[in-house]
Amino acid sequence: MYVSMKDMLWHAHNNNYAVMAINCVNMEQAKAIIQSAEEERSAVILNISPRQMKAHGHGEILAPMIRGMAKRISVPVAFNLDHGANLEDITAAMSYGFSSVMIDASGFAFEENVRRTQIVASMAHGMGLSCEAELGHVGLAKEADNEKEDLYTNPEQAKEFAERTGCDCLAVAIGTAHGSYPKGFVPRLDFERLALLKETLQMPLVLHGGSGAGEENIKKAVACGINKINVCTDLFKHARIATAKTLEENPEIDYMDLCIAAQNAMKEFIKSYMRIIGSSGQYDFEQYQGPELD
Repeated sequence: MYVSMKDMLWHAHNNNYAVMAINCVNMEQAKAIIQSAEEERSAVILNISPRQMKAHGHGEILAPMIRGMAKRISVPVAFNLDHGANLEDITAAMSYGFSSVMIDASGFAFEENVRRTQIVASMAHGMGLSCEAELGHVGLAKEADNEKEDLYTNPEQAKEFAERTGCDCLAVAIGTAHGSYPKGFVPRLDFERLALLKETLQMPLVLHGGSGAGEENIKKAVACGINKINVCTDLFKHARIATAKTLEENPEIDYMDLCIAAQNAMKEFIKSYMRIIGSSGQYDFEQYQGPELD
């Protein structure tokens, strides 16, 4: 079940839930994510950014590995390039076998964002891939970009953008940011804007910066129309804490067992998150009790 994001996100849109898009840079994370999806009967998206791909999770290695894992299970799995800004990074992901790409030209003026997104959407659709775009700008938590309302997405402008570009889903800025917020800080999200965006666009919407946003904010964002939630920082944190705790408890542990301990901690977090956003059980039938006919 290795697929593009398009149909799974339209299913989420039509059934009022969200799909996790989880950053993945190695085999342990891929196994944790895909096993969680199978066990929860949930669709899932694996993300990787160009920086992560160049630093550690090389796309030409991860893409066939993820595709192979996805073929063994019976729920939809997508592999998406997150925040592709340079055309060469996006086309590289396409050539590696990613099933989806994101073009992030949100830092440019509106017309340039439209132009770049049109190009990438056309290329992606020609290969059977889905295309995510961003309007407004989801910046960095450490720079308090989540509080800069001039970066938030304008609903009427978003409608024109979606119609002109043909993107399959749209990342919107409503008050979240990438990275870690200050300790104890929970962002205030503009739910009125989100509801208006959903009413205006009637398409799958994406929330970037899902880590640290708080469970109530996440639940309300889904209720107001978010269908894809990007999670990176929180997953990495769970893996790091589990690794440190396991080493403290057993300094002589075998490296493979250490990897499995981190993998299991990530699964626990992912499965819990899937239940919160309503994706668990979306790809399941009640057991059929009737006769098996020829």
